[in-house]
Amino acid sequence: MSSREKKISIIVPLHNEEGNVEKLHKEIFDSAKQNNFSVELILVNDASTDDTLEIAKRLHPVKIINFRGWFGQTAAMDAGIKAASGEIIVTMDGDLQNDPRDIPRLLEKMDDGFDVVSGWRKNRQDAFSKKILSLGADKLRKILVNDQINDSGCTLKAFKKECFKGVDLYGEMHRFIPALLKVKGYRIAEVVVNHRERTAGQTKYDWKRLLKGLLDLTSVWFWRKFSNRPLHLFGGLGFLMSSAGTVLLLWMVFEKVFFRTPISNRIWPMMGVLLIILGFQFFVSGLLADILIKTYYQTKKEKNYSIKEVIENE
Repeated sequence: MSSREKKISIIVPLHNEEGNVEKLHKEIFDSAKQNNFSVELILVNDASTDDTLEIAKRLHPVKIINFRGWFGQTAAMDAGIKAASGEIIVTMDGDLQNDPRDIPRLLEKMDDGFDVVSGWRKNRQDAFSKKILSLGADKLRKILVNDQINDSGCTLKAFKKECFKGVDLYGEMHRFIPALLKVKGYRIAEVVVNHRERTAGQTKYDWKRLLKGLLDLTSVWFWRKFSNRPLHLFGGLGFLMSSAGTVLLLWMVFEKVFFRTPISNRIWPMMGVLLIILGFQFFVSGLLADILIKTYYQTKKEKNYSIKEVIENE
């Protein structure tokens, strides 16, 4: 069965998109009709303060998840994914910059045997400052997390539903979903998609989101490299520190014994002791992290958002 013959759940996070939501709804179902695929549209209202929710309630068909507070795009995607009933999940922005007419292209690429297909905004229609910030973040991402994706910031992506079994999203992790899934062995691909200028509403991308994304990137790097063996990271650092401290102390003893060099007024003996203590602390931290990660795999985490209501318009 091809991807187009399966039920497609489209997840769209919304925060103050009153000027876009109705047109986006029409474009999504126009694309579905023209390309003959079945769609379940899930709009996640992330504490909009304008008329986004009221406009969405007038649309049919649609499922609306209404958050109690502003929990962010990643939380909105997590809620939408968990509520989806489709075999294929497509995520996209609610600002009309992603083009619903590109969805069939993602599905076609998925039929080549891929589990995840990510959009690549090769010709981005964003402000210069936003492009520069994204470029820097992408360069760092490629160094720390080699997910072989050119544009991790593109929300337009298609996933097989089974990709999210046991996966909880948090922070700004929605950008790094392909990297997280690649660690689990899923096949990732990328296709060039259309990117349009924003015509209504305001961008929510700023330096704060960039900083949060960079911090989450560090988390993804750690999870990718050491999720099953944190002791290798912390224990290794601890061993290096302790070894350096031991060598430093031995050298001080050598100088004292063979060169009669006074060491009581020098800082290096104290530095040697400090390095040994820090090395021991890193080793113990590695043991604790190892225990915590084993606990993580054995327990179910609590969700980091709260849903006020779910509205289904047939």
